[in-house]
Amino acid sequence: MGMFRRQRLLAVIVSQVLLAQLAFAPVGLAQGRPTAQPARRQIRLVVGIMIDQFRADYLVRFRDQFVPGGLERLLSGGAVFANAHYQHVPTYTACGHAMFMSGSTPSINGIIGNEWFDRELGKRVTSVSDDSVKMLGGTNPQAAGASPAKLLGTTLGDELRLASGGKSKIVGVAFKDRSAILPAGKRPNGAYWFDNKGGSFVSSTYYFPDLPEWVKKFNREVRPDRYFGRKWERLLAEAAYGRSRPDNAPEETSVYGNSFPYTINGGEKSPGTRFYTQFELTPYGNDYTVEFAKAAIENEGLGADSVPDLLTISFSSNDLLGHTYGPYSQEVQDMTLRTDRLLAEFFTYLDRKVGLDNVVIALSADHGVAPIPEMVSPMGFGGRITARAVPTAVTAALTKRFGEGEWVRQFVNGNIYLEESLIDARKLDRKEVELAACAAATKVRGIATCVTRSDLIAGTIPRDRIAASVARGFYPSRNGDIIVVPEPFWFIAEGIATTHGSPYSYDTHVPVIFFGPGFIRGRYTTEISPADIAPTLSALLDLTPPSNNVGRVLNEALAKQPLR
Repeated sequence: MGMFRRQRLLAVIVSQVLLAQLAFAPVGLAQGRPTAQPARRQIRLVVGIMIDQFRADYLVRFRDQFVPGGLERLLSGGAVFANAHYQHVPTYTACGHAMFMSGSTPSINGIIGNEWFDRELGKRVTSVSDDSVKMLGGTNPQAAGASPAKLLGTTLGDELRLASGGKSKIVGVAFKDRSAILPAGKRPNGAYWFDNKGGSFVSSTYYFPDLPEWVKKFNREVRPDRYFGRKWERLLAEAAYGRSRPDNAPEETSVYGNSFPYTINGGEKSPGTRFYTQFELTPYGNDYTVEFAKAAIENEGLGADSVPDLLTISFSSNDLLGHTYGPYSQEVQDMTLRTDRLLAEFFTYLDRKVGLDNVVIALSADHGVAPIPEMVSPMGFGGRITARAVPTAVTAALTKRFGEGEWVRQFVNGNIYLEESLIDARKLDRKEVELAACAAATKVRGIATCVTRSDLIAGTIPRDRIAASVARGFYPSRNGDIIVVPEPFWFIAEGIATTHGSPYSYDTHVPVIFFGPGFIRGRYTTEISPADIAPTLSALLDLTPPSNNVGRVLNEALAKQPLR
């Protein structure tokens, strides 16, 4: 036997011995001080929490108004990564939720946005739309359902299922379909989202032929209708709040008034679609999400045995509200404070039901949000770009250079999809057309840069952070022919007060916090990515990382695993 083979055999033997002898002494909390936990970890439940549109600075701005058992519990007792940034664009809900439990970028997992233009189908599709399945539990039994079919690769939940022989239970819950579906992975026990037409939690035939009985019971007995007519008032005295939304900012189409208190009725005399739509934009939407999550824990037996389970829960209402009022509004502040109180109650429930010594919590957000342009324009920056500005400029430039034609097929999420048949019919050089389109797009006020499809595929993009972010968000068969990036504090959106999607810090900077057995509490300032969450949890659970993972294990926050 050669030396190399002997060394390899020895390494295999040693690794097997180490695995057999593995013990774990995680660090926990007792009155705010590190204490030794049981010698061997007993992680029974991993809870992945996403707060949709939750900027990292909310944890600083509002911390003195948090209660001890909610976000403050995580901040003082968890491993807090204060410098976590997404490194891709667009920073949208689907992209962030796909990364959460996969550790992969859109360029690898294929989720390039909430929606995109499908060239083969000739129509826009969403990140989770699936015409091959039907919705379960909605008002229309023939409605198309949703699934993770477009997500490429595995997630933490998938790896748990594989490693446990299917014994681990995986459930995803959110108001938004993409936020429930994508973190839960390809084959969870179920993913559930809210149908604002009928006011119930739904799923699809991708997961099972019919809704579980416990879900039907929940939809019958625990209705959002009990919130009808309730008033949303400030949690604290008005003096405790910051600025309000600027009067000259456009109001998103909604049924809200312009100031506290808000009566939650949708302008209806009895609960209907308008009420359920308004309900989604209130803190009570989060309350209802947690009620359903508790029902899932109890009816699916999550955390009930020694085989680790995974619950992913996303608070969609924070985002739906944030688009309307902006990050410096009293509404967003109040929503944040109420989310904090809700988490405190939820953590108490988990402690009672499973035991926090047996629960690992990973909390993050899918993106941040830009300030309302009318709020920052007096400082000399920020503005709005109309949805037609870029395609109009591109069409005019290409017509002038190459002749009349409908040059722009679609404009979605900053992606211009050119009419390929026109390029082919005129035997034009594709790269030349793309460069001409980019040159025109960057002349639009508020557009910072443009990257072509040809340069992305060839790897000849500019060597800067913005272009690199575009490349990490590019999946060839789904993206357009040119991709534009606005200047800081500018965005392409109409009919809403503000939005997100950029590569700038107000959109990329999000919380990443781990809490529970196996993590060393502390504040870590090294720059990381939310892509690091999945591989870190995989290392904690001794799992193979998700297949498309590009993140790193955050070893600095993991307690060492001594031999015994």
